[in-house]
Amino acid sequence: MGSTDLISSLPDEVLGKILSLLWTNRAASTSVLSKRWRHLLAFVDNLDLRDASGDHRFFCDFVDRTLALLRNSTTVKRFSLDCAFQHDDSRVDSWIRTVLERGFLELDLKTVGLHCIDTEFFTSNTLVKLTICDGFYPDGRLPPGGVFFPALKTLSLVEVAFSCPQMYMDFISGCPVLEELSQHNDDDTYPPPWNGVVSNPSIKRLTIHHNGPNHREECHHGCWLLTPSLVYLDYSSYVAKQYDVDFGSLEEARLDLRSWERLIDDEDIFGDVSNLVEGISNVKTLHLSSDSLEVFHLYCDTMPMFNNLLTLSFESDKEKGWQVVPLLLTNSPNLQTLVIKGLVHQVTDRCGDFCVCTPKRKTKRKKMEERVCCLSTCQVKVLNISGYQGTCRELKQMRHFLGNLKCLETVNVSVKVNHLEDNDFSDRYLRITDALMNLPRVSSNCHIHFF
Repeated sequence: MGSTDLISSLPDEVLGKILSLLWTNRAASTSVLSKRWRHLLAFVDNLDLRDASGDHRFFCDFVDRTLALLRNSTTVKRFSLDCAFQHDDSRVDSWIRTVLERGFLELDLKTVGLHCIDTEFFTSNTLVKLTICDGFYPDGRLPPGGVFFPALKTLSLVEVAFSCPQMYMDFISGCPVLEELSQHNDDDTYPPPWNGVVSNPSIKRLTIHHNGPNHREECHHGCWLLTPSLVYLDYSSYVAKQYDVDFGSLEEARLDLRSWERLIDDEDIFGDVSNLVEGISNVKTLHLSSDSLEVFHLYCDTMPMFNNLLTLSFESDKEKGWQVVPLLLTNSPNLQTLVIKGLVHQVTDRCGDFCVCTPKRKTKRKKMEERVCCLSTCQVKVLNISGYQGTCRELKQMRHFLGNLKCLETVNVSVKVNHLEDNDFSDRYLRITDALMNLPRVSSNCHIHFF
């Protein structure tokens, strides 16, 4: 093939797609390769600008020249700005204003330092996806008609502070067709402006990660999630004092709720998740962290029926118990799949007959009563276990599952053996799997698989 330059022979549109995969700073440098590459930057569909990828002293001039060069481009749809250094606020605002005015579809903003975005020009009829991260924070005057993104469907706010909760509310209300909202806030230095309210009739996917333990009264007094079209919820936070939710269409929920009792030794329990649990009771799939199991046990007055629940997944932790699990199973009559991430948990006397972590001490009265194990009434057909290490306690628990789940058809077990620390890795793995395969099964259709 000799020295033929096959890449340069590709069509302009294809080369533009290739350059779109690079940081724009790097893509622009290809213009010096030859006359063939001099004007190919005009065919990129993604401007990914990062001042840490070159000399940041010339970064602002480079962005100005790039936006000017692509003034009439119809291919550029996404603008991503990642600033590792502090730049003049007015200059950065001018870039954002230019992008919004030119009808870009996606805007992604990230900076390490603090940068106030002038919200006076926050309107766009074309923007579909907006991501604001870290040091960027909206402030200033709102546009005359308010923030207005009539086409925006995806909004992500990561460590974003607003000047006040009302500005946050105005921001969300200016997105009438919003379908996906993500809020992440782990920096607990100052109280976040979010006042616990998400009210939007069009949101279908909602992710809230608010993991700071400080400012309990200011930030966790209440949580109002009024989203009647919501299909998917991912909620991670400390328990709020009260909840008001509207989840008329919810199908899947992923909860990571943490208890204040492990942080503050109060006489009175702070928080009540009863309304939240009632609100998610129609879901088909439910994922619970080990903390959530504890919160359900401590902060939920009554457990509703989960008549639509088909898949229940929960995590285990050696410092947290399974007290609420028997009640969850009893109130989930149509459960088909049970997923347990780890079998080691805190030994308590409140796990009921779901668990074998403590010996059963029966009184004379209980001995006279025939009690049916909660597992034997379950309709579970699939049992998935991960992080299985084959300890005596785990094996005993698996014997209990296999001996009581009458409808069980498939058991998937992920065996955890560290081959770097265990010189007898193969033999240990076989001993663990053989021990499981030899356990008696109440269901004749039960098959065990390892992965």
